[in-house]
Amino acid sequence: MSFCSSLSSQAQPFSLLSDVKFSISNGGRSSRKPSRFSSASARPRFVASADVPDFLSADWLESRKKRPFGPRLNFTAKEAVQHQLDSLKYNDQPRQDYGIEVMYRFAGFDPFERSTYFGPFFDLGQFERFRRIFHHSTYRVLLGHKDRKILSSLFVKENRYKQRVWVRGARPEEEEIFEFTLGQRVGGSWDGYWLTESLLHDGDAFSGGLAY
Repeated sequence: MSFCSSLSSQAQPFSLLSDVKFSISNGGRSSRKPSRFSSASARPRFVASADVPDFLSADWLESRKKRPFGPRLNFTAKEAVQHQLDSLKYNDQPRQDYGIEVMYRFAGFDPFERSTYFGPFFDLGQFERFRRIFHHSTYRVLLGHKDRKILSSLFVKENRYKQRVWVRGARPEEEEIFEFTLGQRVGGSWDGYWLTESLLHDGDAFSGGLAY
């Protein structure tokens, strides 16, 4: 009995909610004394080193509109071909060979490997080489062309699309036929995008050779 009573007399109630003690002094007025738990201990242990805005900048939408035109996730295969042909029709707007720049963004080849984008194996890692081929006597009909007509289109596979198109150029009696082949990427950063695997002339475009 004495042992249990001694333990109960020594035990003191402990509560984290007890921050202050009260004492009666100064004519019955109560005064607050801080406990051993200081107010600093109640502060957050982690503080952000910098303010992080929870809103987009005012010019965010305009900056998105100004980004270089190229593949979009919401483009269908047919729309991707149409946008590329439109860019070539207005090739020099807003600057010279801007349409060819758009074609280069849609191109699905590896810039570090030789590509069959135009048929034969070409090193197209540098944009300047890509651009020169479009100024070749066969492909230049696409630049600033006056008219075009889709001859056929076909989904060879679920993620592979072909389209043959007739093009009438800006020069007299300048007509050619080209075939687009597009593939829809699966996985990676371009997942779901339609990119151009090849743009072939319907004939022997480089029979006379090409210095690019």
